[in-house]
Amino acid sequence: MREAMIRLVMRDDWDQWLPLWEGYNSFYERVVPPDVTQATWQRFFDPSEPVHALVASHDGTLLGLVHYIFHRSTSAITPVCYLQDLFAREEARGLGIGRQLVEAVYTKARDAASPRVYWLTHETNSRAMMLYDKVAERSGFVQYRKAIG
Repeated sequence: MREAMIRLVMRDDWDQWLPLWEGYNSFYERVVPPDVTQATWQRFFDPSEPVHALVASHDGTLLGLVHYIFHRSTSAITPVCYLQDLFAREEARGLGIGRQLVEAVYTKARDAASPRVYWLTHETNSRAMMLYDKVAERSGFVQYRKAIG
């Protein structure tokens, strides 16, 4: 397969984006309520939102997605970029889709003068970490969190 085309998500992509989103959520065994999914989708098209989405497309079929957020930081003047969600269809894995999507976020971050892109993954996601170890550095930080509410 040739390289996929990486582009901004479009409103017409809903029917193909949704199964990718659900696949991502299923992979991480999380349940996202429908109203949150709808709000997330709407944010991609709101110019006042810092939330963005790119998709990988080949012959009219969406193969993967990446969502990223620009946010302020106490360690930089310009916003940093958090790559929040990255997912490729099972049949597209190993074809370079993930790398293309990560590289596209790097380009968006450079264009925004962001000093860095960072993300998290679960420690058991060894397949993805093989890619991540090639395209980024492990920070050494451990995440702590507490659900509130």
